[in-house]
Amino acid sequence: MNSKLLEILVCPLCKAPVEHKSQELICNKCKLAYPIDDGIPVMLIDEARKIDE
Repeated sequence: MNSKLLEILVCPLCKAPVEHKSQELICNKCKLAYPIDDGIPVMLIDEARKIDE
């Protein structure tokens, strides 16, 4: 994932920064994981999955 893109991406729900892990972008504040599909982040709340960490 492009580091410049990662610097500007935020969670669409709470606007917190996201963290790149594997094939997902993680919002630690909302506990949501946004998928990365073919190198493109899918930053849609309806497409995110809940994480239980």
